[in-house]
Amino acid sequence: MASRHEPEPATGWAPTWALGRAVLLTGLLVIAAVIFGRIDLVVLATPFAVGTAYALHRRPTAGPQLEIGTGDAHLVEGGPMAATVVVGNPDTVPYHVAVVRTRMSPWLRVEQVGFGGAGVDVARSEGADRPFVTSVPTGTAVDLELSGTALRWGRHPIGPAGARVATADGLLVSRAVITDPVRLRVYPRTEPFEAVEAMPRAAGLVGAHHSRRPGEGGELAGVRVFAPGDRLRRIDWRVSLRARQLHVAATLSDRDAEVVVLLDVLAEAGRSGGVNGPASVLDTTVRAAAAIGEHYLHRGDRVAMLEYGPAARRLRPATGRRQYLTVLEWLLDVHAESSPHEPYDQVFGPQVLSSDALVVVLTPLLDERSAQMLARLARGGRFVVAVDTLPADLPPPKDRGWAEVAYRLWRLDRDTMIGQLREHGVPVVRWAGAGSLDQVLRDVARLATAPRVGAR
Repeated sequence: MASRHEPEPATGWAPTWALGRAVLLTGLLVIAAVIFGRIDLVVLATPFAVGTAYALHRRPTAGPQLEIGTGDAHLVEGGPMAATVVVGNPDTVPYHVAVVRTRMSPWLRVEQVGFGGAGVDVARSEGADRPFVTSVPTGTAVDLELSGTALRWGRHPIGPAGARVATADGLLVSRAVITDPVRLRVYPRTEPFEAVEAMPRAAGLVGAHHSRRPGEGGELAGVRVFAPGDRLRRIDWRVSLRARQLHVAATLSDRDAEVVVLLDVLAEAGRSGGVNGPASVLDTTVRAAAAIGEHYLHRGDRVAMLEYGPAARRLRPATGRRQYLTVLEWLLDVHAESSPHEPYDQVFGPQVLSSDALVVVLTPLLDERSAQMLARLARGGRFVVAVDTLPADLPPPKDRGWAEVAYRLWRLDRDTMIGQLREHGVPVVRWAGAGSLDQVLRDVARLATAPRVGAR
């Protein structure tokens, strides 16, 4: 089903310069014939008068209709995109010339444009923001088809689009019909990500992670003597015959876990070049969040999303494919926003984080408040993993007056801050797709077995 927007039709029509020239020339020839008494001038003016009268004998009564249509398929950055600008003629006279023009987001690269399937390749410098001309017969509609590539995630506008039509052999022109833009949703491309390590602490009753508690799972924990309440299918007959006493196979329960992905949106750095270009902090953050959410939701875990910023947006934990689509939709509205206030108390309200949840913090560590937030979570006994989203090849911001030496000193100070976080028990790892968190989760799972002391 297409998403469309239709404006109110314009009913006003105005004469063109061609009509003015025809009337002026006819009038001058008739006046000259009367003044000089020359009948040949009247004969010369007759074709202009007859042609103008014949062209205007059927005047248009309705203005053109204009719509923008987009498919509702789930677009992913780097994939093909398509949109349609429809020009309709509800009148009883044909539109001899229809000029259509639309604006496109710079992140939607138009590669082919055409009317009615007859598409032509366009240069990258031209795009779709140029006029296209066609004719529209009576009672029909013509589609201007735009196809290309979606370069970046987000909600990208198509439009506003405008159209003007001329009828009566070009003697009358309509007022411009303009539509409002339509937002095209482009979801982030999930980078390949796998984490094979166990969760630090599983909290649910059923799931894919092996807990340390005995139960009805698939992981063998040992063999023990039969006790009242044990199931008969758990009896290990080989051991029972050898020991002459019933023994059963003990297993560990399989439990699900809650994963909270925390997005630090206090600062943005780097330049976004689209799906195949350089990635900014926000690009890495959104794509990593989508990949982590997809991985754990596929394993049956509960995934929640939080924003560490002034908006403090949050998405409640849930499981399944519906939650995955909700996560992708939620990520489309992520944007960096600085704030002079400390957003910790606003983000982490009462009962926001479960005590057993794994908190994956995606942060560029550009703000001191981000490091303080990580330290407070660690002191509170949370299982925290920090993922560094700052581009490794980030150039110094010379447009803001940064010198090379100042930039290097800032880098050293940031490395010192990362070292202090690791001393506080917060592992910091750079995002690198598949296997990024394996070693970190292994260390966190090992620390989870140790005694924990909460902050007073």
